[in-house]
Amino acid sequence: MSSSFAAPPFSSSASKPSIVPVILSGGSGTRLWPVSRKSFPKQYWPLASARSLLEETATRARGAGLAPPIVVCNHEHRFLVAEQLRAAGVEGARILLEPEGRNSAPAIAAAAVLAAEEDPNLVLWMMAADHSIGDAAALFDAVQKAAQAAQAGWFVTFGIRPTAPETGYGYIELGTELPEIPGVHVVARFVEKPDAETAAALLQTERHAWNSGMFVFTAATLLEELALYAPDVLEAARAAVAKRRQDLHFLRLEPEAFCRSPNISLDYAIAERTSRAAVVPAAFDWSDVGSWATIWGLGAKDETGNVAVGDVVLEGARNCYVRSDGMLAAVVGLSDAVVVVTEDAVLAMHRDSAQDVKKIVDRLQAANREEAIAHRRIYRPWGFYESLIKGDRFQVKRIVVLPGARLSLQKHFHRAEHWVVVSGTALVRRDEEEILVRENESIYLPLGAVHRLENPGRVPLTVIEVQSGTYLGEDDIVRLEDTYGRA
Repeated sequence: MSSSFAAPPFSSSASKPSIVPVILSGGSGTRLWPVSRKSFPKQYWPLASARSLLEETATRARGAGLAPPIVVCNHEHRFLVAEQLRAAGVEGARILLEPEGRNSAPAIAAAAVLAAEEDPNLVLWMMAADHSIGDAAALFDAVQKAAQAAQAGWFVTFGIRPTAPETGYGYIELGTELPEIPGVHVVARFVEKPDAETAAALLQTERHAWNSGMFVFTAATLLEELALYAPDVLEAARAAVAKRRQDLHFLRLEPEAFCRSPNISLDYAIAERTSRAAVVPAAFDWSDVGSWATIWGLGAKDETGNVAVGDVVLEGARNCYVRSDGMLAAVVGLSDAVVVVTEDAVLAMHRDSAQDVKKIVDRLQAANREEAIAHRRIYRPWGFYESLIKGDRFQVKRIVVLPGARLSLQKHFHRAEHWVVVSGTALVRRDEEEILVRENESIYLPLGAVHRLENPGRVPLTVIEVQSGTYLGEDDIVRLEDTYGRA
């Protein structure tokens, strides 16, 4: 991995950028199942453009006056985050690893404690990794206003001018304008997600805005408000950061301390309680990309209002969103429908039911269905693998290893493996041997053999793996040595 992600401490010199973006990338996006799952959540998918939501967010967080970002993510996604930041051209990011998701308040608290070690007066711009914003210039203007208010001690959010009576968003009521900072208002109150009738009434007042979930404040202000309103969150964050551990180019929060924090959002912990809340009204296009209905709204539509992604054929369909990441999807005569096809699941529903997808995920989880949390394709720092066939005492996988990458040195107690190289060249260690295996050649790894697969070439290596044995679970791996620091 490139050393560009090992960021230096924030400089305290006069040339220091005044705003530090903090990107929270720990959500699971269950309302966008079956594409978004715990193993590969929505922020890592290209849903609103040709780039992933994280890449889009990281790109917005670059520019004059902006420091390299702090990115807070689940430790299981760390290599994926690093690769997508590199794809977005982001250098010097600090990637802070959560041992488990505890919502936005603990995540931003840890980032603020880390930043305050260098300078408590740093302005932090907290944003989610999975939002879509259309006008970067208007966003940056709003951030500059928010930063000015933050430096004056305010806890600032952004209120998006509503374009519809949306029931999926919370609202902010604008109070009086700050006389010393034009364009920034005191928050009169926060409004929970309303019903349709209330949302329609709020839309007419012109005093209400959608709550974007983005915040700007100094590290010192956030820590002061946490001490006042959520001291248990602050205590856990301080301890987790104090005992952090460097892991390659990542910073691991101490698990026991971090997990003592309550599971609570920043809205509930601070925003709705503080007396310092301010809001910048903004008119740029914004979406939290929270449902398939939203994805349809963001997509490029044909003459009958359909959005088609992937191998899709439509006949007599109107105002539909149809996506296939696998087989051909044909839709005939439907209106206002959502059809999403992956390699192992199909979702079909009316667009008005988009908020109910989470109920399906809850039922799948209750039934211990793997489709609720993982795709067939599982990404690893060296590449990916996917299950092709699984039967009694055998399993067939496709393994793709990136150029120059290698798997851990390992062994298994319950299975033997047979590798067939179908493209590229493999360097295989089997016990004390090192063997070069070329296309259309194979190698057998008996039960208990110490082995490693490596790609010494310049093109991806593809291997078909046939496993056989009494137990084929992924936890039957004893890692003896690992380039990526995994246990």
